[in-house]
Amino acid sequence: MMTAGFLTTTAVAQDAVSESHLDAAKKVAVATKVLEPFDDILPILAEQTRTAFIQSDPTRAEEIVEVTQDVALKLAAKRSELNNLVYNAWAQAFTEEELIQLAEFYNTDLGKKLTNTIPAVTQYSVGAAREWQDKISTEMVTMVQEELAKRSQAQ
Repeated sequence: MMTAGFLTTTAVAQDAVSESHLDAAKKVAVATKVLEPFDDILPILAEQTRTAFIQSDPTRAEEIVEVTQDVALKLAAKRSELNNLVYNAWAQAFTEEELIQLAEFYNTDLGKKLTNTIPAVTQYSVGAAREWQDKISTEMVTMVQEELAKRSQAQ
């Protein structure tokens, strides 16, 4: 699975796009807030790293907290690498003109409403799908049990 993701990002990086194309992709990424879900990656990794090191050597907890924080701050500069991968993904998926049109749309009131509403609608939809799946699963099990019981009685 990791290999497929690596190959995908490598393939995206290989197809060079113009600066203006990347700039258009960046405008869409910013307008759609697609980078926001990635904001927690580094803090979560820092917390996990800090916890792992403290568990292995609790006597150095204070030092571990300090070092982990320093390293996290140094690594924060690398966030632009992720952003650039995302911009490239958008640039590979859409022409520059399409990206310009998308950015224009997402900067309208309706586009902003869409961007701000999608997370809540998606969360509701996923919850509804899970509830529906549970309901259908229960119905399926009941129906299969009933049919098997009928067939057993018929024999």
